[in-house]
Amino acid sequence: MKLIIGLGNPGEKYERTRHNAGFWLIERFAAQNGIAMRKDAKFQALVGRHAESGVWLLLPQTFMNASGRPVQMMASFFKIAPADILVVHDELDFAPGVAKVKQGGGIAGHNGLRDISARLGSHDYWRLRIGIGHPGDRQGVSDYVLNKPSADDRAAIDETIGRALDVMPLVLAGDMPGVMLKLHTVEKTPAKAPEKAAPEKAPAKAKEKSKEKTPENASVAESDAKPAAATKRPKADKPAVAEPSAQQQKAMPAPEPQQAPAEEKKVGLKSLFKKLLPDGKK
Repeated sequence: MKLIIGLGNPGEKYERTRHNAGFWLIERFAAQNGIAMRKDAKFQALVGRHAESGVWLLLPQTFMNASGRPVQMMASFFKIAPADILVVHDELDFAPGVAKVKQGGGIAGHNGLRDISARLGSHDYWRLRIGIGHPGDRQGVSDYVLNKPSADDRAAIDETIGRALDVMPLVLAGDMPGVMLKLHTVEKTPAKAPEKAAPEKAPAKAKEKSKEKTPENASVAESDAKPAAATKRPKADKPAVAEPSAQQQKAMPAPEPQQAPAEEKKVGLKSLFKKLLPDGKK
């Protein structure tokens, strides 16, 4: 890599706006490495150089829509090919906290990229895209990028810039596959294992379910269900009649002899004739 460009708008009015995310990264990199960014009228930009690698740093001061002019002049002066240029810019399509690197591609409506592509006559330069989020409405994009991000969004963007700065040694060395591998692989913080809750006492066991009806126990179940048959009571024995003693038998009067049925009939007929016959014939 030979030239790294941060996009944004010059002046205090815009220095904290979302559109200046590219400026923020280059300014932090320069501060960390003790690089002085000086205004260069010839290139219409703030220019600095990383001593160890010889890579140029550029912050155009022509406002976003005319960013291509300083880039073209510097690339032409030092004979730098588009493939050796990295442009750092804000990206509406990424949420705050996301950063990705790619080479070539479209401009996605970014005015700074549009002017650079037109001036260089190529889309083959590298881009480091810093996510700033989208307002949700195309009509509100202009106001959105020219306003300050919320405290939470700014914190997420700063964290992303920090991760991008971690891969800058690879950028300076031209190891762009290594940059993408490291930047695009976000290490996930291992989830905290949930604390084990104290074991709850097992609730009292519900009554066991009745056993399934099988041929073996069906008869038992049916017999249990039927009321027990009433047992037959034995018939009470008739009280025994005591036989009279010998003395009692002597005292008892002798039974009268019963008349024979034929004799009774005769007596009856005689008495009947006596009643019917006149008194003289009796």
